[in-house]
Parts: sequence; C-alpha cells; structure tokens
Amino acid sequence: MTTPAAVTCDLHGSTALITLNSPATRNAFTPAIRDGLAAAIAQAKADDGVRAVVITGSGGCFCAGGDLRGMLAARPGTDGAGWRTRMHGTQRWMAELITLDKPVIAAVDGAAFGAGFSIALAADFVLATPAARFCMVFMRIGLVPDCGAFYLLPRVVGTQRAKELMLSAREVGAQEAKELGITMELLSADRLLPRALELAASFEHASPLAVSMVKRATGHFGELADVLDSEANAQALAFDSRHHSDAVQRFLDKQPALFQWPKPLPKE
Repeated sequence: MTTPAAVTCDLHGSTALITLNSPATRNAFTPAIRDGLAAAIAQAKADDGVRAVVITGSGGCFCAGGDLRGMLAARPGTDGAGWRTRMHGTQRWMAELITLDKPVIAAVDGAAFGAGFSIALAADFVLATPAARFCMVFMRIGLVPDCGAFYLLPRVVGTQRAKELMLSAREVGAQEAKELGITMELLSADRLLPRALELAASFEHASPLAVSMVKRATGHFGELADVLDSEANAQALAFDSRHHSDAVQRFLDKQPALFQWPKPLPKE
C-alpha cells in the first residue's frame, strides 16, 4: 500500500493548492510535513504559470504545531549547534514563503498552533472557520516561537499584543483572531476552500510585477524616506509594464478590467 504524501501540491488553474495531509497527527510539524512544505513552496515559486498559492490542512485541522515525540526522539545526541542547523533549514523555506512574489492565502480550519500559526501568518490573507484556533504554544514547553514568528506576529497585531500572545501561550478563537487582524474572513467549513480558491483565481489576470512589488513594499518597515523611494521605484517599473498599458487601453475601449477582486460572500 502506498503511503499518502504528507504534503500535496495540486494545480487548480493558475493556483497551487498546498495541503498538509497528515490528519492522523493533526498535521503536526513532522519532518515529512516540513520537507513536503519546502518542496511544494519551491515548486510553486519556480512555476511561472502559478499566480497564487493556497495553503490548507486536511481532516479539520490546519497544523497542530510541533511533533513533540519527534523532538524527544531527536534530543539525544543533538546539541545546540544541531538544533540551530535544523532551524536554519526550516527558516530558509519559511523565508521563501514570506517573500514569495505571489499572493498566498491560508485557509484555516481547526488548530493553527506553534509552527502552524507562523505558517498562517506568512500568508497575505488568512481565511478561517469559526472552529479555527490560533496559539503560540511554545512557552508551555519551555521554548520560544519560531518559523518566523518574531518577525511576523508583531507586524500583524503590534508589539505589545504579540508579546502577550507569545508569553501567555493562550488560544485565540476565530472571532478574536478576526478582531486582531489575524484573519480576514470567517467562513463555514464547506465554504472555506472554495472561497480561498476563488480569491486566488482572481490573480490569474493581475500583473505579476505589480503584485510582487506591492508585497515587497508593504513588508518594508524602514524610514519614511526609504519607503517613499521604494514606492517611486516600484511605480516607475509598473508604469513601464505591458500589463499597465494594456489595462489602460481596455479602460479607454470601455472593456471590463481583466483583474476583478471577488465580491464578498453574503453572510449566512
């Protein structure tokens, strides 16, 4: 019998759907999940036909966090240098995800704990069900947040709230996550993935150059002068693009724009 892949990457038109696929472990952050994510992100990055990425979990759970049994098993013979090497390996593909020049949408149902929370935070848009729960659980086991959490969480919720969530290791429910800006939309479980794919599909006709530069510029938290200079450089490149001139011509010809952001879904 063939063992299912711990992470799958399927194409839906111009969207790469990455699924954490180990429901028996609640998609815990095992080496198989870690390596599968690294491969899937590299695949999506390298494929010019992929215009957006959706990340989700199977079995009603996004990612339950660290594989504690695996950590204990790896502990003998693994010193501080060994753990740093292991972390640097994870950080490389997390950096690829955070800086990916394509929109990333996380579709979260159930637990997004530890590394799972960080993976969700790396997305540009987080959609969730009412059953979604987020937790920087690390303090409960004497560890510090990882997978880019120190970089990502303060940018989403602010420094003070980030410290509180990290130091308390408390769970954040779906509604509070929306109020804190962690999630953008709350949806029923049956509408979660279709909505994520709908949003992702809208980028098929967006300018890849403009999308890339928006993502890079909005992740920049430097001095005002530096941000304004980055903005001017990006706009100059966008003005000179074929996508811009074609879009303007469509407007002048009274044709509908190719890029259309999907309308909000009606409330249930």
